[in-house]
Amino acid sequence: MALLGERDHQLEGKEIKMQEAKMQELLQYVSQHSPFYMEMFAKHNTNVPDIKTLSDLTLIPTTNKEDLQQRNNDFLCVPSEKVIEYTSTSGTLGGPVTIALTENDLNRLAYNEYNSFSCADGSSSDIYQLMLTLDRQFMAGIAYYSGIRKLGAGIIRLGPGVPALQWETIQRLKPTAIVAVPSFILKLITFAKEAGININQTSVKKAICIGENIRNTDFSFNILGRKITESWNIHLYSTYASTEMQTAFTECSEGRGGHYQPELVIVELLDENDQHVEPYAPGEVTITTLGVEGMPLLRYKTGDICMYFDEPCACGRTSLRLSPIMGRKKQMIKFKGTTLYPPALFDLLNEREEILDFVVEVYSNEIGLDQVLLYVVPAENNEECDHRIRAYLQARLRVSPHIKYVTTEEIQKLQFSEASRKAIKFIDKRA
Repeated sequence: MALLGERDHQLEGKEIKMQEAKMQELLQYVSQHSPFYMEMFAKHNTNVPDIKTLSDLTLIPTTNKEDLQQRNNDFLCVPSEKVIEYTSTSGTLGGPVTIALTENDLNRLAYNEYNSFSCADGSSSDIYQLMLTLDRQFMAGIAYYSGIRKLGAGIIRLGPGVPALQWETIQRLKPTAIVAVPSFILKLITFAKEAGININQTSVKKAICIGENIRNTDFSFNILGRKITESWNIHLYSTYASTEMQTAFTECSEGRGGHYQPELVIVELLDENDQHVEPYAPGEVTITTLGVEGMPLLRYKTGDICMYFDEPCACGRTSLRLSPIMGRKKQMIKFKGTTLYPPALFDLLNEREEILDFVVEVYSNEIGLDQVLLYVVPAENNEECDHRIRAYLQARLRVSPHIKYVTTEEIQKLQFSEASRKAIKFIDKRA
């Protein structure tokens, strides 16, 4: 045990030195090439050579989404002729932000996802069916594609939706894995049951789950994860990433949190006062990108609330891991004295067989208080079904949100606008 502990300490020391060297390179780079950070350093009298250790990072102010939205072009560190790919955020929390990538950034992105798919037990013998968009400036789509190519595995670029086509392709090309939004996997299961397809006799053995939580913060499956695995004997791997950080945290087979890639990003979890939180305590994920050339970010607050775990994983990796997203800071709902985050509300709605699909809308009433309206596709359009749904929500939430029953066609229009790249489950109309 002593030898193992000593080895871990040596590895940690090497990791810290590596990060500090990359951090110092980043600081020099943005102080010379980023109009935004040049201005910020001057405003706060930041002397870059004084920032030598990871703990010195706290001498630098944080950056947030509003900075990126208002000063987007000022984060660009290269001339336009060096930009190879223009990607953008989804615009969930306000207007979309453009992230420009150079050839080096695209190679870094491929390396990031190569690590992620390798962490999720991927190998060159796998065939991945991509059930997501590869257009509309969606960074994740090009990242998954590039990472799988680097892995040497097979790729089926089928795109989102259309369960019938997904199953026809699975039966014809026999992929070993799928990359999909968990709620869409449930739709695949429903279609398969109706079509008489035995999903446990197909070639698919694992799924990389994107965009939605499949676990609770104690790593047990949430409702979505349970519903999938109760019907389909498939291994689920959760992943967390954002366009801005250009880096992913992906689960290994232990399913105990998304693994950190310390050579690609420095991560801090901060409380309301921008102080570092302890392990197992919620904090805002704050990242400093390493090795990004086009639009590097320094102490960027993502708005995502997570916890971190620093004990070694049973898989042998020793870097810290992140919990599933507990919520987004700006999406917190205060409704009749109850504090809610959309992921927790989604879990409640996914639990009920009476609710086939839904969208949560939040708006402000005439005195500025949060109000919740649920658009629900009911299993049965009758009074008894309505009573069960309302009684369940009252019991679990202790408050009664407004409910509007809609058809499958109406919910599809709400979830998929012309510009959307994935199903929208949360609409924020607050001032």
